[in-house]
Amino acid sequence: MILYTCGQKTHGPGLLHPCARAGKALDEAGYEYELRTVNGYRFVPWTRPSRKDDRAEIKRLSGTNEVPILVLDDGEVISDSAAIARWAKEHPKSQG
Repeated sequence: MILYTCGQKTHGPGLLHPCARAGKALDEAGYEYELRTVNGYRFVPWTRPSRKDDRAEIKRLSGTNEVPILVLDDGEVISDSAAIARWAKEHPKSQG
């Protein structure tokens, strides 16, 4: 599985940031995943010109430019930190 974030998975304002919340939920559910960081921050003016190109893969996968998104091994895409956290809680990784 792949978690796409803006880079706030392991640093930044902790659980206040949606990308950090998604990563923490997956960690707590026992998942290992590939972490891919995308550029094109909405609130950083100098990244706006490249946002469309930087987030083209995100748009193709989820229909939106926003992260976090989680791509499961079967290709299912889950968008939004709350939906990712809910999925992780409902599908904890089996131990063993």
